[in-house]
Amino acid sequence: MPVTVGSKGSKKAVLTPPLKWAGGKRWLVPYLREYWIEYSDRTLVEPLCGGIAVPLGLMPSRAILNDINPHVINFYHWLKKGLRITIPMKNDKEMYYRYRARFNELIGPLKKASSQEAAELFYYLNRTGYNGLCRFNQKGEFNVPFGRYKTINYAQDFLAYKEVFSRWVFTTGDFENVELQPTDFVYADPPYDVEFTQYSKRGFSWEDQVRLANWLAKHTGPVILSNQATPRITKLYEDLGFHLTFLEGPRRISCDGNRKPAIEILAHKM
Repeated sequence: MPVTVGSKGSKKAVLTPPLKWAGGKRWLVPYLREYWIEYSDRTLVEPLCGGIAVPLGLMPSRAILNDINPHVINFYHWLKKGLRITIPMKNDKEMYYRYRARFNELIGPLKKASSQEAAELFYYLNRTGYNGLCRFNQKGEFNVPFGRYKTINYAQDFLAYKEVFSRWVFTTGDFENVELQPTDFVYADPPYDVEFTQYSKRGFSWEDQVRLANWLAKHTGPVILSNQATPRITKLYEDLGFHLTFLEGPRRISCDGNRKPAIEILAHKM
């Protein structure tokens, strides 16, 4: 949630990501800033924006933020309007499954996926569900189970995001539909190239990884991508002429309890 930091009498507002996000990239912001600083007058474009940790860390004056998941974008649209949560919220299993069923009604038969109620429920489900996952089945239904948190701090007032978001454009759809200007700074963080329970109804396949890599390679402006450094991801970006930097990334979620750091790459062309 928003905090204020400063020194010697100076103050600067810092906005933290409003959602829990599995695989979020707050830890990567200091590395990305080294590339961004030379181009900070450009528009930042993130075609798979997810939890928006990177734009909130870099704080561009202009940004185009896109995601295939329309529900996370609907939440950001309502934050842009100065969202205040009106529904009761507590860390309660019965409430969670009741709200999950209502959310699936809104995004399904009731066709109210863009409503304020849907945005509020999405926030509650995100904060309360298991490990900050955002997962949908092939019917398009949100199916993350109840979480295991002892306590949860829920926010109700998101007014602090309104001014910053007023300069940012949020869109939903396939990344190839994002209209790039030749000088835009593009940062892409697709789902890891590992077995993945789908983040959206459509999922993200190896063919999508290849399609994204070729789309990024065609852009004439600065581009940087992060992903797990699997052999085929490494080869894909090397073959397209990207420069690679290898980093140890935190492993937050693992089916076998493994907390060994994951090796990630930054594939970049400037």
